[in-house]
Amino acid sequence: MRGDGDGWAESPDGTRQWGRFGAAGLLLRAPLADGGSAVLLQHRAAWSHQGGTWALPGGARDSHETSVHAAVREAEEEAGITAGSIRVRASRVTATAASGWTYTTVIADAATRLRTEANLESTELAWVPEAEVDARPLHPGFEAAWPLLRATPARVSLDGLDDPEAVAAALPRTLELPDAEFLWLRTDGNGNARDARIGAGADIDDLAGNVLYLTLAQVLS
Repeated sequence: MRGDGDGWAESPDGTRQWGRFGAAGLLLRAPLADGGSAVLLQHRAAWSHQGGTWALPGGARDSHETSVHAAVREAEEEAGITAGSIRVRASRVTATAASGWTYTTVIADAATRLRTEANLESTELAWVPEAEVDARPLHPGFEAAWPLLRATPARVSLDGLDDPEAVAAALPRTLELPDAEFLWLRTDGNGNARDARIGAGADIDDLAGNVLYLTLAQVLS
C-alpha cells in the first residue's frame, strides 16, 4: 500500500529511524565534461529532519517495495528523475538499527546531468562534482556512508579490443568490484585517474603495478 512505510521505526534503546519498513535513497552519477562524475544531491528543507544538510533523494520504503523501487520512486517524487532515464548499477545497506531497520543506498547512472524538479522537501537540488561532495555540510548518515560509496576514477584503454565500439558505448559508468570498491569508468578526460585495461580471465580485478585489469564481462555487465 502506497505510503504505509511512512512512520518511525523504534529501537530498544529509544532511538527512532524514519521508515517503518526501512528506507532507501538514490546515489545518481552523471558524467562531467572533463571525464569525471557528478552526484545529484538534495539540500534538505529547513523543516525536515536534519534540515539544511545535503544528502541523497530518498525516504521510507513501503511494505510492497524493494529498496531499489523505493529509491527510484523517491528520486522521482523529490527530484523529478524518471525511472527510464537512469540505470541501476548496485545497492548497498549503509545503515542499520537494533529494530531491524535498514537504509539502503541504490547506485545508478544517468547519461547526462538530468534536469531536476524539487518538491517541498528540498531547498534545492544540485549536481555536485564527486570530489567536492564532502566539502558540503552533509546529513550525518550520508556523511558516514560516503567514504564507502564514492567512486575512484579509472581510465579504460580500448587498445587491442576486438570490439572497442561496444566498450566505448558502455562508458562512462559506475562499476562495483568484488571487494566493494566503486569505480567510475571512462575512456578519456583530464585529471587523475587509475589506468585500467580489459583482459581475459576470471580473477584479474587486482592492481598489477599501477594498472587495474578488468574483464570484458565486468565492463559490459
